[in-house]
Amino acid sequence: MKNQTRVTEFIFSSFTSDPQLEIFFFFLLLLVYLLTLMGNIIIITITLLDHRLHMPMYFFLRNYSSSEIVFTLALIPKMLVNLLVNKKTISFSGCFIQFFFYFFPGTTEFFLLAVMSLDRCVAVCIPLRYATIMNSKVCWQLVLGSWLLSFLLMFPATIMTSQLVFCGPNIINHFFCDFNPLLQLSCSDTQFMQLFILGSAIISLLGTLAVSIICYGYIIRTVMRIPSTTGRKKAFSTCSAHLMVVTILYGSCIFTYVRPAQSTLTDFDKAVAILNTVVIPLFNPFIYSLRNKQVKEALRDSHARLSSKNFRL
Repeated sequence: MKNQTRVTEFIFSSFTSDPQLEIFFFFLLLLVYLLTLMGNIIIITITLLDHRLHMPMYFFLRNYSSSEIVFTLALIPKMLVNLLVNKKTISFSGCFIQFFFYFFPGTTEFFLLAVMSLDRCVAVCIPLRYATIMNSKVCWQLVLGSWLLSFLLMFPATIMTSQLVFCGPNIINHFFCDFNPLLQLSCSDTQFMQLFILGSAIISLLGTLAVSIICYGYIIRTVMRIPSTTGRKKAFSTCSAHLMVVTILYGSCIFTYVRPAQSTLTDFDKAVAILNTVVIPLFNPFIYSLRNKQVKEALRDSHARLSSKNFRL
């Protein structure tokens, strides 16, 4: 080990060997990134400005959109740069900065999804006490607790992974600094780190998923007791967008992280990673806005106000 040179930079594998196809992927990814940013910024802005959306549900959604912005900012700009250059490199420190800002907001999202499930459970199951239980203090505690728990899980993981010995090769079989591809390059014994990350994934993924399942179990039981079909549809409509996001996000991440580390990354693994890092962040704001009646009304009213101002000018 003493005679081996430590790695100072990593090289990402290419999406494709065809330069023209890489240019196509660049513009496609740039469009997706701009739409993702726009969608999340709109949700943050509209939930801040419209008094009808000053509710716990939209407070949590605003934090979720903020975490999505940080999450995509950690990955997609570097992916865009790499699509334009021949040698797709990242410095050693840059790799672990990307590692942290991928996993930190990403893990926060799972805690926020559990909090949002709890919020919907209280709203549907005990609506008369909703305002009392989900007061401003409780909401802030739940959000800050989500960010803090994620930090306490992911900061030590980042530090410990960066302390592993990387002595070559330095080609990451992926398009970003993910956990398993990095461990495959390490010359150190990585068994402890694999167990640590697996434990963190079980806590953040399966733990929060269990909370969501329990909450939706209570929601379904309560909704099925509502005598009118209209009442049941209205109750389910308040949860449908959130349930859709939970299903897609948990499915892709559990497949990726709650399983033994693979010796090599398959094309299917990379496709799931694209789903998790590019496609889901794009659809999340549109799922929440297009399937939410109050958000759609707030957007229509904002558009009408802007149109009337422009007309007067």
